[in-house]
Amino acid sequence: MGVTYKYFGAPDGATAARVPISMRPEELGGDELGMNGMFTKIKPETMAAMVLTGIEGVPLHKVPPLELIVLHPDYAVVKLPMTVVDPLRGIGEEAVGAAAFIWSTVPDRGGPRDAFNVYQLLHEWQDFSHRLHEAGHQPYCLVWP
Repeated sequence: MGVTYKYFGAPDGATAARVPISMRPEELGGDELGMNGMFTKIKPETMAAMVLTGIEGVPLHKVPPLELIVLHPDYAVVKLPMTVVDPLRGIGEEAVGAAAFIWSTVPDRGGPRDAFNVYQLLHEWQDFSHRLHEAGHQPYCLVWP
C-alpha cells in the first residue's frame, strides 16, 4: 500500500502533535489544524531537497534534517524547516520551471520524474507556502505507514 504523507500548517509543535490518532488519511479533510492540507506520496525529505537544491542551490548534503514532533506506533508528525517553504513565495514561473527541470533529472527509486509533473507539484507547494505565510503557520507532515 505505501506510506501516505499529509502536509499541513500549525502555529506550533504542540498544536501539530494533536493529530487525531483514530483518523485515517482519507478521512482528514485538511482543516483540523487550521490549514488546508496536501496529500502526497512525496517524502518530506525529498520535498526539502527538491526546494533547497533546485531553487536555493543548497548542496544536497547541507539540506537540514526534519524535526520529529511525535513518534507513535501508528503515525509520526515531523516539522519541516521554514527554509523549505519560504523560498517558494518569492519566485516566478522561470525559477519554478528551472527547478522542475533540475529535479526531473535526479533519479529516484522509480527513475527520473517528468519535469511537468514536478512543475505542477512545485506550484502546489507554492500555493501551500502562501497559505502557511498568511496564517502565520509552520509546515508539518503527518506520516502514516
